[in-house]
Amino acid sequence: MKGFLAPLLLCLAVAGAGRAQTLNGAGATFPYPIYSKWFNEYHKLHGNVQINYQSIGSGGGIRQLTAGTVDFGASDGPMTDQQLAEAKFKILHIPTVLGAVVPAYNVPGVNQELKFSPDVIANICLLKITNWNDKAIAADNPGISLPNKQIIVVHRSDGSGTNYIFTDYLSKISGEWKDRVGKGTSVRWPGGLGAKGNEGVAGMLRQMDGGFGYVELIYAIQNKIPFGIVRNSSGAWIKGSLESTTAAAGSVKNLPDDFRVSITSPPGKDAYPIASFTWLLVPAQFNEAGKGKVMADFLNWMLDQGESMAAQLDYAPLPDNVKQKVRSRIKEIRF
Repeated sequence: MKGFLAPLLLCLAVAGAGRAQTLNGAGATFPYPIYSKWFNEYHKLHGNVQINYQSIGSGGGIRQLTAGTVDFGASDGPMTDQQLAEAKFKILHIPTVLGAVVPAYNVPGVNQELKFSPDVIANICLLKITNWNDKAIAADNPGISLPNKQIIVVHRSDGSGTNYIFTDYLSKISGEWKDRVGKGTSVRWPGGLGAKGNEGVAGMLRQMDGGFGYVELIYAIQNKIPFGIVRNSSGAWIKGSLESTTAAAGSVKNLPDDFRVSITSPPGKDAYPIASFTWLLVPAQFNEAGKGKVMADFLNWMLDQGESMAAQLDYAPLPDNVKQKVRSRIKEIRF
């Protein structure tokens, strides 16, 4: 009987490998455009695989993964030690691409690109600078006529990796922000208007005369929202771009094995200061063997093929040295 069962089980396993598989994920809005493209392109190559993704914010993705209601999550802010412990199962941080968060604005009558020093960004968010013709903004932008117009701060209302990146940056450049507000996917903002998702902030900024907010670079580009040039830690004025985001990633000399690292306010004259990796949050052990195999295969395809698509959507692909480390991490997925 045992001699009969072994080949039967093997046949069933082989047959199961060809069955349709659906993976459901949720999380960050920051990488949603590139994830949508990747999952669609992967489905074209593997018609029996469907990867669904809900763009609900990093906080929601972490909660749903921890609760076991999705197969994988996604976040622009790494999970904390406490969150990892609460999950009750091992979660791998898999970096996918890098992106930039840009200070976006809607200032009537101003068609030139505005510059924002770190102090100005922090003080706008702290509501210490409340008018567009404030002398501090004027000092960063000589020769530009700024209107006597109230600044309306627009921020994320949901748990958000974009929040984490922006508040991580603010905590590095402003002691007052660090002490009063701090960093996190969700923080208590000093004031302003909240909107859900990068999409919500971008939409509100388009309609809000006097608005100031922060969105991932591609959302500013797609919505034709002006965004500012930021002075980095070397004193250079840098605009968010593929090249300046790559330069920020290049500042990481010792990448930790778990990939949980911050690259905001990096050294380097060419580095854009509000940039970050974004991560897929993947269980090290899937309950269903087929799902684990699909996830591992997708991640290897992402490294081999998907990264070349990143620049089309204004994301920076992973540097080669990071890709090599990610390959090793993918091998830890058990199925």
